[in-house]
Amino acid sequence: MIKLISTNPAKNYEYIWEVDISTKQDVDNVIDTAHWAKKVWKNTHVAKRVKLLQSICNELWQRETEIANLICAENWKVYSEALYEAQWWVEEFQWFLDNVEKSLSDEITQEDETSLHRVRYEPFWVAWVIVPWNFPFANIIRGIIPNLLAWNCVILKVSEETPLMWKLLEEVISNSELPDGVFNEVYWDGAVWSYISHGNINYIWFTWSTAVWQELYKIAAEKMIPVTLELWWSNPCIVCQDVDIKKAAKQVYGGRFFNAWEVCDSIKRLLIHESIIEEFTFELQKIVESKKIWDPLNDNTDIWSLIAERQCTLLQEQINDAVSKWAKILCGGTKSQDFKWAFFEPTLLTNITTDMRVWNEEVFWPVLPIISFWNDEEAIRLANDTIYWLGSRVICNNSERANIIASQIDAGTVEINYWSRWLTCNPFGWYKMSWIGREHWIMWFRELCQVKCISESK
Repeated sequence: MIKLISTNPAKNYEYIWEVDISTKQDVDNVIDTAHWAKKVWKNTHVAKRVKLLQSICNELWQRETEIANLICAENWKVYSEALYEAQWWVEEFQWFLDNVEKSLSDEITQEDETSLHRVRYEPFWVAWVIVPWNFPFANIIRGIIPNLLAWNCVILKVSEETPLMWKLLEEVISNSELPDGVFNEVYWDGAVWSYISHGNINYIWFTWSTAVWQELYKIAAEKMIPVTLELWWSNPCIVCQDVDIKKAAKQVYGGRFFNAWEVCDSIKRLLIHESIIEEFTFELQKIVESKKIWDPLNDNTDIWSLIAERQCTLLQEQINDAVSKWAKILCGGTKSQDFKWAFFEPTLLTNITTDMRVWNEEVFWPVLPIISFWNDEEAIRLANDTIYWLGSRVICNNSERANIIASQIDAGTVEINYWSRWLTCNPFGWYKMSWIGREHWIMWFRELCQVKCISESK
């Protein structure tokens, strides 16, 4: 039996554990089982579904320390951030349970003396969910729990980088009374996802690469099935000249370098008003250079390993391209000399031009390209100069000015100053080649459903 090996990227890919890779016969059996279970699940009342999933949520609460330790081992985060991920997404799980009934209840669109018209939400049936590794626990919850609550049976394709997190969830679900076949997992590497995508599935939910997304979208088009796709991202942050520079620099650091930089919705391009760019970059550089690269299990660690050596290679190629076009490295720019394997120094680049790879590609790793602007029109033009639009940020002390800028940015979300839009009650999804569909808020559940209109005479 071929194995999917879980390793530690910060310790020369030290062996942690392994799981058997699913065979094509395994996958065919999983699809058949999910279709067998779908009518049972469809006929399970929402209150019963919530009750069944509540027991899973409760067990995850009890095992949050175990989850955090597993995140540390496979994803190599500092423990505090791993625990935060575990706690945060169990809270998200609870929000789904608390809000599904009002989100998917029948809605009356018209009622008079002779007729009643209602909208009803029904499942797609079998959902094929493909998740990445950067938030191994969070991506499980956001991918499968709303689908299950919306009556869909789920087949989860785990990330080859973090298979044991999915194995833990499989164990927790097996401890519950969830009907057989409602939730299913397959353990495959990324090269063979197309086999199940061409199988008898009714919906695709995918997060990661735009290149893979384009292939999945073609398959979905051929099958005439719906999709929700989250893809590559290149979020801009506009810093106006009226800001408190020290405060804003701290905000930019957190907005870019959280979670070892491996965050879809982080700041990817920094636009600073020309009059303050030198002072601002000096302050930001001080913050970056004060951070410690070390073992994430050490309490003093700020910077930790990337998930794989191949990312260091790609990142170095992007930096080399920028330098060849006269970009300036303020700090970092290479792998850490104190560590082997996947440690990379946090990097600030200035003298950026719009023909560089760091401007035109997503930079998912510890590099922040910085460019200046002179007026708001130029800032908006530069911010909109991307095909990858997830979110954006405007840091400005003039609320009216900030809102005018926000209204002209081609993004699904704009954060103004120091407040995050990342609340479950806010819709989540973006423009251009970064997203199809929406998550969060009541949209999350409704994106996962067929919409049926029932018109009845009285």
